[in-house]
Amino acid sequence: MNTQEERIERLKEAHIKQFGSKSSDLRAVIAPFRICPLGAHVDHQHGLVTGMALENSITLVFDPNTEGRVRLRSLNFPKPQSFSVLEPFARAHDWSDYARGAAMALAQKHQLTTGINGVLHGDMPIGGLSSSAACGVAYLLALEAANGIQATREENIEYDRIVENEFIGLNNGILDQSVILLADSKRLLSMDCQSENYKHITPVTKLPPFDILVVYSGVAKKLENTDYNKRVHECEAAARRILELAGRAAPPNGRVRLRQVKPMEFMEHKDALEPNLQKRVEHFFTECSRVQEGRTAWATGNLVHLGWLMMESGMSSIENYECGCPPMITLTEILNVTRGVYGARFSGAGFRGCCIGLSDPSRRDIIREAVAAEYPKKHPEYADTYEVHFCRMGDGARIV
Repeated sequence: MNTQEERIERLKEAHIKQFGSKSSDLRAVIAPFRICPLGAHVDHQHGLVTGMALENSITLVFDPNTEGRVRLRSLNFPKPQSFSVLEPFARAHDWSDYARGAAMALAQKHQLTTGINGVLHGDMPIGGLSSSAACGVAYLLALEAANGIQATREENIEYDRIVENEFIGLNNGILDQSVILLADSKRLLSMDCQSENYKHITPVTKLPPFDILVVYSGVAKKLENTDYNKRVHECEAAARRILELAGRAAPPNGRVRLRQVKPMEFMEHKDALEPNLQKRVEHFFTECSRVQEGRTAWATGNLVHLGWLMMESGMSSIENYECGCPPMITLTEILNVTRGVYGARFSGAGFRGCCIGLSDPSRRDIIREAVAAEYPKKHPEYADTYEVHFCRMGDGARIV
């Protein structure tokens, strides 16, 4: 489907067919996919991040279910799912878990009496664009509407954090849901994940035309089954060790984050860290510095420098954060030497999903040809599943 309106109409038709609903009773949630130009792997350590939403989205068409059931059909997955908001919530370990988690998060503060009948679809490949967080946000907004719950965007950021951290068990930060909920189609989102303060940065110098480049690798796996959580634990172990060496008390049982470490403390004590932990801290501080530099590049319309910073971020993710599977690293290398790409790095923690970048719209054919010439040759198992997309910035999640 080419437009959001067409996608909504398609989902309404599927909803009427699936549930016998009336078109006039149906509403739609648009929850965009997101990219993080700079700020990779630092949100869970309360670092600095940037974000953009895409026009592409998870779209959920729904109506209230007064029996308290959540009945779902996805056009991306074959089997419909159903559960009750009136019963205890438990993981089903299928694609309905984010809906179950959303209901659980809301039920901590609100009494849910009404479920939803929903049909949803995502128009981009799953992996690296925070489709899971987009689903969580979509379910939150739909359940809130069905139950008459008024929640701010900031409250929904916290609800979705509960879904990800407490229900799913992924130890990530608040980057994904923040961008999905707060994004502006004309401005770059900048956020401090410690204070949760954010701002939208408007370029003072007109930006040249650009695409958000998304290249899907074909690699798909759940992050909780990768080394994602291991990297989070390594960052926290490094933070705790540095604080101990600096003579500063760290909470014995609470979480410690690298944002609590002062740069001079790291420089003074880094040689006492294990090499892998030293690399994790190096990535944290250099990435936060790139975010600050990148905000200026965006504000002054300097996409060349912003792209260079994204490339540097990708290299640090590989060398210092030590994440990324071979296909993702190959894509990063191909894109960063291709004419027309300002800069690229992998998304989705590097263990699966997409590479993202900024590119010149006049060079789309060159970029497609470069990927087609090199990527299938090096990774033939993904020759039929990789995809190249050129996207635009979009607004945050909303009900239409």
